[in-house]
Amino acid sequence: MAGHLVEDPVFRIRYRFTRSADPGGEEVQHVEMWIDPGGGVSPHLHPFMEERFTVVAGRAELLGGRRWRSTGPGETVVVPPGTRHAFRNRGDAVAHVRAEARPPSTLQAFLKDVAGLSRAGKLTRPGLPKPTALLEAAVLSHHYRDMVTLLFPSPPPIVQRLLFPPLARIAQRRGHRAGEFATLA
Repeated sequence: MAGHLVEDPVFRIRYRFTRSADPGGEEVQHVEMWIDPGGGVSPHLHPFMEERFTVVAGRAELLGGRRWRSTGPGETVVVPPGTRHAFRNRGDAVAHVRAEARPPSTLQAFLKDVAGLSRAGKLTRPGLPKPTALLEAAVLSHHYRDMVTLLFPSPPPIVQRLLFPPLARIAQRRGHRAGEFATLA
């Protein structure tokens, strides 16, 4: 695992990020993930981004739409833009998964910010913000709204779109900025 790893203790994932261009010149975000047993991310969607997940080692469950699929080494799941998806490790060994995102957008910055909030103890296990971190979560959700829609158990996306912009403005007046969370803890 050469290179800098970003650790997210709440989602139980370690990330390594790289970028490249495909043969056609399109930029691709590569995300290598080591997902500990019990780790994974909550359902979400990317309005304009396609993601391709390939299991390198171990087993991972990948949600595409409404169906979970158990995958092993060499298996790939492609998630088209706008599709609800998630991934998790229900096994007893670390799952190594490689993801490709096209276009890359702000995915790397978002995952680093979320990991920073996790390391700072501001998120609960399903990834929901603790009450004391609501303003930080509002800044994060509002800043990355064009790249990701978080499908928390609650509030639903329509409520997030109405509630988070004014909360984000309050948080920004108090000095919170997206990008600052990556350096927490």
